[in-house]
Amino acid sequence: MRTFKPSKLSIALLSCGFMVSSGGLYAQEAVKATQEPDKVVEKNNAEQEIDAVEVIEVTGFRRSLIKSINQKRFADTVSEQITADDLGALPDVSMADALTRLPGISAVRTGGQAAEINIRGMSGGFVSTTLNGREQVSTSGQRSVEFDQYPSELISQASVFKSPKVSLIEGGVAGTVELKTASPLKNEEQHSFNVNARGMYNDLASDVPDATSTGHRFSVSYQGKFADDTFGVALGYARLFQPTATTQFVGLNYSKLRDVDGLADDTNGPTKEEGIHLAKEYVGEGFELQHKGGEETRDGFVATLEWQPVENFTLKFDSFYSKFDSEEFARGYRVKFDGSQAAIGNATIIDNSVVGGTFNRTSNSSTRVEVVNDDNSDSDEVQSFGLNADWQITDNFNMAVDLSYSSATSDFRNGLIWSLVADDANAAIPEFDNNVSINYLLNGLDLPDVSLNQADALTDLNRVMVTKYGIYPYVNSDEVIAARVDFEYTLDTDYISSVEVGARYSEREYSNDRSVFEFGSDSGFNSKEMPLKITDDMATVVDWKGDFSAYPSYLSLDQDKVLNAWFPEGVPQPVQTWGSTASGVINGDPLGKDTAWTMKESGQVFEDIFAAYVMANIDMEIGSVPVTGNFGVRVVRTKQASTSLQDVGETTVKDAYGQDAVDEDGNVIVRANSELGAQFITDDAGLVNQKYAPGIITNTYTDYLPQMNVNFHITPDDQIRFAAAKVMSRPNIDRLASNSSVNIAPVTTDSGTYAEISGNAKNSPNLKPFYANQYDLSYERYFTDSDGNFVFALFYKDIESAGIVTQTISEYDFEGNGLIVPDEYIDPLSGVPLEIRNGNFETAFNDDKGGYIKGLEVSYTQVFSFLPDFWSGLGLTTSYSHTKSEIQQISQLGQQDLPISLPGLSENVLQTTLFWSYQGFETRISARYRDEFVSEQVAVEAQTVNYDDELVIDYQASYQVTENLGMVFQVNNLTDEPTKSYFGVQSQTGTIQYFGRQFFLGMTYAL
Repeated sequence: MRTFKPSKLSIALLSCGFMVSSGGLYAQEAVKATQEPDKVVEKNNAEQEIDAVEVIEVTGFRRSLIKSINQKRFADTVSEQITADDLGALPDVSMADALTRLPGISAVRTGGQAAEINIRGMSGGFVSTTLNGREQVSTSGQRSVEFDQYPSELISQASVFKSPKVSLIEGGVAGTVELKTASPLKNEEQHSFNVNARGMYNDLASDVPDATSTGHRFSVSYQGKFADDTFGVALGYARLFQPTATTQFVGLNYSKLRDVDGLADDTNGPTKEEGIHLAKEYVGEGFELQHKGGEETRDGFVATLEWQPVENFTLKFDSFYSKFDSEEFARGYRVKFDGSQAAIGNATIIDNSVVGGTFNRTSNSSTRVEVVNDDNSDSDEVQSFGLNADWQITDNFNMAVDLSYSSATSDFRNGLIWSLVADDANAAIPEFDNNVSINYLLNGLDLPDVSLNQADALTDLNRVMVTKYGIYPYVNSDEVIAARVDFEYTLDTDYISSVEVGARYSEREYSNDRSVFEFGSDSGFNSKEMPLKITDDMATVVDWKGDFSAYPSYLSLDQDKVLNAWFPEGVPQPVQTWGSTASGVINGDPLGKDTAWTMKESGQVFEDIFAAYVMANIDMEIGSVPVTGNFGVRVVRTKQASTSLQDVGETTVKDAYGQDAVDEDGNVIVRANSELGAQFITDDAGLVNQKYAPGIITNTYTDYLPQMNVNFHITPDDQIRFAAAKVMSRPNIDRLASNSSVNIAPVTTDSGTYAEISGNAKNSPNLKPFYANQYDLSYERYFTDSDGNFVFALFYKDIESAGIVTQTISEYDFEGNGLIVPDEYIDPLSGVPLEIRNGNFETAFNDDKGGYIKGLEVSYTQVFSFLPDFWSGLGLTTSYSHTKSEIQQISQLGQQDLPISLPGLSENVLQTTLFWSYQGFETRISARYRDEFVSEQVAVEAQTVNYDDELVIDYQASYQVTENLGMVFQVNNLTDEPTKSYFGVQSQTGTIQYFGRQFFLGMTYAL
C-alpha cells in the first residue's frame, strides 16, 4: 500500500502520458494508485479527461507492448520492462530468451538455449538478479542466476535496471534484473484461469543416435479474489520436457610449445621464459568430434497469498520453486596429440600455431584416439520464499518489512568411459595398438579435415576395448536468508516529495563438495586395472550424417551394461577422499592413488552483509520544466569467510631421552603437529590424514555507494534522463573459497638441503568487489498519434577493476600473511630437521587494469494504428546498441597468453520484431544479432574463447479461435544458427556446434 503524495503537476503528467496511449485502462490504474483523500478534485478531473477519450480494446502482443512502454515511461530510473502478456505470448522457453529482446541485452547460448545474459557488454557475473525484490542465489556457484530455471509462464513482470537507486540491493555493475510474480489483489479479473499446452519437435534429433526428438510445454495458472477483495490467491505450475541434440567439433587449447618448423635463427616464436623469443610454435592438445543428446525436464511452481484486511495494511506471502533435471550423453572420439613428444610431419603453421599436420605416436608419447561415451546428469533445485508486510501508518508515513529465504542446490555427475584400440581384444593379455597416426587440418570457422589410420578399428569389437571409467560429481548448495525494513515519509514541499530510509541484513552460505572414482587408464592399458572386452549387446556402430558425414564412424556404448560387466559385484561409487598415497595419510595402501584434491576443493563460503540507505525523491520544477527522480547513498558492510585446510607438516615423536623415536625399520616416527592445529581428518573412505589444520579465513570491508537519477519532463511527450552512481559487483561466490594448497618439501642444492614452503590459491576470501562509476544520459520520445516511442541513450562506466588474475609471488611471507608455518621440518628420508624457507605462492587478486565501457543504445517501437483497417495491426519494435571498451585482459589458456576483450562484450547488438495482427490472427518474426564476443566453452575443462557473431531468428503465429481458445505455432532458431568459436585468431578453431530447430504447436485457454 505504499503511496506517494503527488503534486498537481505529477497528476497532469500521468494523465497526459497515459491518454496518448490506446491502452486507456492503464491510465485509470495509475491515477487510482496516486490518489490521496485531499486530492479528490484533481483525481476526478483527471479521470474525467481520460473518460472523454475513446478507449480502444487492445489485446495480445500489442497490449503488452503498450504496457511495457508506459512502465518504462514512468519509471524513476533508466530501465527496460517486460509485462506478463508479453512473456506469455512470445516463444520464450525461459526468462533468458525473454530478456534478450530488450535493448542492450544479449545471451550466451548453452546447448542452443539462452542461459546467461549480458548487459551492456558485461557478463553474467556483473548482473544482479532479484525475485520480488529479494536476492536470488545460483545453482552454479556464480552470482548470475541460471535464467533457464525461471519459466516465463510463471513470471508476471521483468525489469532491467540499467541505472540503480539506493533502495535496490547492491551487486550489479552491469545492471539489476528484477523478476516479479503475480499479485492477485491487483488482478483485473475477479477470477482468472489460464492453460497453455504445446508439443515440441527438434529436427536435428534424427542425426543424433538415441536422441529424443519430441517434447512438450504445459502451464496452468489461477488467480482469485475473495472476501470482498481482501484476500487473494495466485497459483501456477509450468512443466517443460525438452529434447536436446547437438553435433559438434571442439578444439582443445594450445597446451604445448615445441620447435616444429625447425627454422634457423627463428625469433618469431612465443615470448616465454623471461621475455626471450623462443624458436617454438604453439601445439594444440587435440580435438573432439561428438554427438550430444539428452532430455531436460523442468517443473516450476508459484504460490502467492495476499491479505488486505484494511485499506492501509497488506500482508503478502509468495513462494517460487523450480526443479530442473537433465540427462545428457556425449558419444564420439577425442584425439590427443601429446604434441611435445609425438612425431610431427607436414605441419601447417599459421600465426606460430600448428593448425594441421600428421601426428604419429612414438615410444615416448601418448598420442591416441579415445572413443568417448559420457553420461552426465544434473539435478538442480531453486527455492524462494518471502513474507512482506506493508503498513501505511499515516497519510504521510509508510513502513514495509520483508523476510526472505532463497536456496539453490545442484548435483552434477560427470560420468566418463574411455575406450582405446588394441592389437587384439581377444588375446589373453591384450596389448595397446601403438600404431597411431592422426592427420588433420583446421579450416577456421568451418569443419576441419580429419583422417585417422585407426578409423576402421574404431568400430571393430575385436579391436576396441574399454580402458577407463571415471565419475566426478560436483555438488553445490547456496542459500541466503535476509530481513529488510523500509520507511517512507511523504513531504509537502515544492522540491522533495518524500524521504526513504531502510536497512537490510543477509547471511549467505555456499558449499561445494567434490568426490571421485577412477578405474583404469585413458592413455594406454593398465596391467593392474585391466581393460574390458566389449560384447555385441554393449555397442552400436554410429555413422555421422550431414556436414559431418565424412568423419570416421565409432562405437556408441551402453554405459550401464559396460559398468555391470566390468564391476559384476557392483559399480563403485565416488567418494570424497584423500587417496591412499596422499601425503599425511597414515593408513593408506601404497599402491593406491592421490585424490586429495577432492578434500581441498571442498569447503564452505560465508557472506554476511549489512546495508543501509537514505534516499530523497525529487518532485519539483526548474523554470517551467518538471523534474522528478531521486538521490541518496547506500552504505554496505561485507564480511566474507571461507573454510580452509592448511598443510602444517608433521613433527617427530621423542623418546625418553629427548631423541627422535624410530620404528622397527629404523624410520623416524612422526605424528600430527597438534601445536599448529593439525587434526586427524578422516575421509569418506576411512583414510586418516594428520598433516592438515582446519580453519576459517575472514575478510571485512565497507563501501559507500552514492547514486542519483534525475528526469526532466521537457514536454508531456519528451523527457531527458540523467543518472550517476557508484556501483559494485562481488566476485562469484565460488571464487571466495579458500581451497589453497600449501606444501612443505625438501629442496637439495649444491650448498645443502632445506625445506621450502610453496603453494597456490586460485580462489581467495580476500578478493574484493569490482567497482565502477557510471553515468547515463537518455532522451525518450513517446508518440501522441500512435502507440510507440523512440529512445536514444548514452552510457559510460569507469571500471576500477575488471577481473581476477593470478600471480606468482616469490619468497612469499606465508607466516606474515596469516598462514601457519611450523618451527621445524623433519626430512622424511633422513629424519634430520631442516631450515624452513619461503618459496613461491600463486594467488588470486583483483587486477588494477580497469578502464571504460561506453556506448549508445537506440530503440524504436511503432504500432501503425493510423494505417487503413487491414494494416492497422502492423508494428515494429527494434533496438541497436553499440558498446566499446578499452579494457584488455590476458587469458592464460594452455601455453598461450591471449589478449581478450571484456567477457560478454559484443560491440554491436541488434534486436528486431516485426508483428501484425488482424481479427484474432497474429504473426511475428524476431531476430537477435550479436557480433563476436568472449566467453567460456566447456571441453575437457573450461576454456576462454572468442565466439563468432550470430543471428538467431524465431517465428510465431497464433489465432484466437474463440474468446477463450487460441492456437499457436512457433519455430525457434529458424535458420539453425550454429555456435562457432576460436582461440584468439580464427585459424585456431574452438567450437562448431549445431543445435537444430525447435518447432512448437499448441493451444491456450483462458477464463
